[in-house]
Amino acid sequence: MKKKYFKIIVLSILSIFLFCCVAEVDPLSGKKTYTMLPTSQEIEIGHKIIPSAINENDVLYPDREVQNYIRNLGSKIATVTHRRVDYQFYIVNSSDINAFALPGGPVFITRGILLKMENESELVGVLAHELGHINARHHAKFLEKTYGMNILLSILGIALQGSDYASAVMSLAQVSAGLLQLKYSRDQENEADALGVRYTYKAGYDPKGLLSMFEKFKSLERGRTVEWLSTHPLPDTRIKNVQKIISEQYEGFRGLRQNSTEFNRIKALINSTQESYNYVGEAKKYVKQKNYNQALIFLNRAIEIFGSNQAYTYRALVNLNLQKYNEAIYDADKAIMLDSLYFNPMLIKGIAQNRLNQWNASINTLERAKNLVSDNPDLYYYLGVDYHQLGNKTKALDNLNIALKLSDGKRGWEPDAQRRIRILRGY
Repeated sequence: MKKKYFKIIVLSILSIFLFCCVAEVDPLSGKKTYTMLPTSQEIEIGHKIIPSAINENDVLYPDREVQNYIRNLGSKIATVTHRRVDYQFYIVNSSDINAFALPGGPVFITRGILLKMENESELVGVLAHELGHINARHHAKFLEKTYGMNILLSILGIALQGSDYASAVMSLAQVSAGLLQLKYSRDQENEADALGVRYTYKAGYDPKGLLSMFEKFKSLERGRTVEWLSTHPLPDTRIKNVQKIISEQYEGFRGLRQNSTEFNRIKALINSTQESYNYVGEAKKYVKQKNYNQALIFLNRAIEIFGSNQAYTYRALVNLNLQKYNEAIYDADKAIMLDSLYFNPMLIKGIAQNRLNQWNASINTLERAKNLVSDNPDLYYYLGVDYHQLGNKTKALDNLNIALKLSDGKRGWEPDAQRRIRILRGY
């Protein structure tokens, strides 16, 4: 009897597995494999995380020429990779020394890491390494292992029995945080290195550029935090493995590209705006101390030199805290004009409109912001207030409840949200 029940359980598990899994050809091995997360859904999840990645890394560098350069260079490398996914390449404003990828194709390079590079082969090596992670499906494997299909399907917007919008938002917040802080294993890094070296060579570049960057990371680590190393462990054995791959497979090849005049020009262009970003960095310190008037002095200097989306956004935040709401809206609009994917200035603008009792305008702005980043608790609190003021009880309750579910309890508005919920429920 026990054997009978055991067989039933095993068959049930196998049927669930086969139902959830999709057969695809592994581009690296050429063999058929079963995956819980097909390529189309992997790409869709990556798309959903792009605005959060941009927002958390101080937004896109606001220069079309710079973005076109990284897009064209990345696309050139992508043509020699194994997988055909939706590759996208971005330079973000963060001064951190970092590069990272998302499921299904997006790759990000920070302004900070690019300024540490000496030639194009170093940039290609880092981009190719990140493409290695995508082609080995490291992100997809992490998602399959860490999160159940209910969560993944929920954030993809598929209606499930018993699911609701609030749970989908919570799921997206969980998955987004996991991907943006994803730490790779040593085996995964070795695999990405091998693929990165291969892609670099096939794209016509000297693969020693990746080794050169490894040496820089090790040198920089002695004096400051290197964010790339926090998610990409770099033991000496890994460096030796890359040296071995290059010496055994790619040594002696001639005509491999190391640099270009375009790389030098783009780096010089970015470097010319460094003083402005230094002022923004100083302003951010004063913002943390809530010394907004001093922060404003540095932000004004930054904008005089180079009016970046980052500088305008921080000045909008400072003006919001100084209760200069019209000025905050003006600066937020400046930032949005430079980058329509930037969530923070939209949130600031929506809050400023709320403070000016412009309820409908605030709703329009915040709903637009929600299309970018849908897991921010402040967003839902102010939407709840807007709808409450307009007498829309259902939407007010929905948004205030989501705000409290997402909150860390340290936002300051939690008591007011709870008070409004009690009023709306009639007790």
